[in-house]
Amino acid sequence: MASLIAVRGGNPLEGEVKASGAKNAALPAIVASLLTEEPLVLSGVPRLLDVETQLSLVEALGKEVRWEGQRVVISGALSRDEAPAEIVSRMRASFLALGPIVVRLGRARVPLPGGCVLGARPVDLHLHILERLGASVELRDGVALARVGRMRGRRIWLRYPSVGATEQALLVGAVIPGETEVVNPAREPEVADLCGLLRCMGAEVEVRPDRIIVRGRRELRGCEYRIIPDRIEAGTYLLAGAITRGRVRVEGAVPEHMDALIALLEESGLEVSRGEGGVEVDARGRSWVGIEVETAPYPGFPTDLQPPLTAFLTLAQGKSILRETVFESRFGHVGELLRMGARIGVHDRTISVQGVAELKGADLRATDIRAGAALVLAALAAQGTSRISGVEHIRRGYENILGKLALLGAEVWEEESAT
Repeated sequence: MASLIAVRGGNPLEGEVKASGAKNAALPAIVASLLTEEPLVLSGVPRLLDVETQLSLVEALGKEVRWEGQRVVISGALSRDEAPAEIVSRMRASFLALGPIVVRLGRARVPLPGGCVLGARPVDLHLHILERLGASVELRDGVALARVGRMRGRRIWLRYPSVGATEQALLVGAVIPGETEVVNPAREPEVADLCGLLRCMGAEVEVRPDRIIVRGRRELRGCEYRIIPDRIEAGTYLLAGAITRGRVRVEGAVPEHMDALIALLEESGLEVSRGEGGVEVDARGRSWVGIEVETAPYPGFPTDLQPPLTAFLTLAQGKSILRETVFESRFGHVGELLRMGARIGVHDRTISVQGVAELKGADLRATDIRAGAALVLAALAAQGTSRISGVEHIRRGYENILGKLALLGAEVWEEESAT
């Protein structure tokens, strides 16, 4: 039977919770293990469905995987050139394996990826990068087929600072001759973390304000590396403290990774404290006002926090405007919030939120990772009990979410679905 998350709302959250390692840094780091036969030891890896999916991918390609507490050890040789469709269909980040497979084995077959349904997320930039670097690539019956050519580093200009495309270029550039220069790269902390890992493995990587330069080596080595804390998870718990009019500190959160969210919380009227050890929001006895925000690539406001922020703004005084510029279909949470009594409208890519005095518990369904987080936040603040299905989506992105919320004083539990 499927499970539900049940939430009895109305309790201000109080206390401290530790940020897990960043899912979006762990996923490309796992793919980087394909570039060496030596053991790669990754610390701080979160136990998430998406992480398990990525680990099952590298295992299917010939690698050996072993968990040691919060460390995962990946060893052995890449020996298979075809990624299983049943794995790749679950998650978009699995497509990052295309480049490493082709440069290591000379050919690759990787089906087009799946994942959250957030609108068009084409892989054309990935294919363009591989072709620029010397591979031949074609799409046939939903599968990307790549063969090695005269692979050599070149300058690559990205028309959009795509995180996945930047990571694809870095992974391939790290093991081909010459200098790969990525102009207009993504600047997300998770990309910087991949650069740090590749340096640890022996690649020469130079990060400049408008470009990243990687000088490849024929062989990379294994190493030990710690994944950065998850800024999206940390932001979600800060918003949970805020929406319940509580006080929550996220230990380990990196303040400079969260500048955009911190600025918006302060603009809304709440108090945020930042330090080397974490970030804290204090909303006790406070109300907050509506704001305007537009999602954008880092250092702008992250699209992954748009749904949780929307939930928070349903209880603001006045009107809020959120413009979603990254994904054209990231509105799966809106209809569910309306069922709780929120006043929200969507036109094109703009969400307008008129704050209400309270939300009411309801039976809800999560349609993707961050929509699920938004519904949990709304349920924490609502009067009565909410039951949220689609738990598998939430578990893709949040490690031990029920345990962490309970530690903060939330009344949350898991139930078996009647259907």
